[in-house]
Amino acid sequence: MNPHFLNKRLILILGYAGLIPFVLLTLGCWFASPDWIGDFIRGQMAYGVAVLSFLGGIHWGAMVLRADLSAERTKKALIWGIMPTTIAWFSTLFFAYGYTLLILGFIAAYQVDKRLFVWYGLPGWFTELRYKLTCVAVGAMVLAMLAAGVRGNFSA
Repeated sequence: MNPHFLNKRLILILGYAGLIPFVLLTLGCWFASPDWIGDFIRGQMAYGVAVLSFLGGIHWGAMVLRADLSAERTKKALIWGIMPTTIAWFSTLFFAYGYTLLILGFIAAYQVDKRLFVWYGLPGWFTELRYKLTCVAVGAMVLAMLAAGVRGNFSA
């Protein structure tokens, strides 16, 4: 069997499986007791911080494999590679606003990634996957915020 197909299949499975905590925590915000909303939001934020940080690491890995990039592109990619982690960390400092910053961080990461992935020679299906994963993660986080506003008297 083609190892590229196996790698793609595994990446798809793991990528979509990574959405499970986002979706389950959002459902919890809407359907569990309102007393639990704060816990669900904090859990989703912690998971979002971890995932956004992970997205920056893609760039460092790509730089190790793409020694043929110009010094300028390498520098830009490595600097961008630490930005998702930095945004994620800052989001923990300002909880209510930090949650919004985390959401914006996911959107910014995708916008930059779709441009830089071309430099790395990543396949188009990977960028498409990142788009879908970003949409679900951001959508889940926005819906969780809405649930906190509608259903609960949420405070950090």
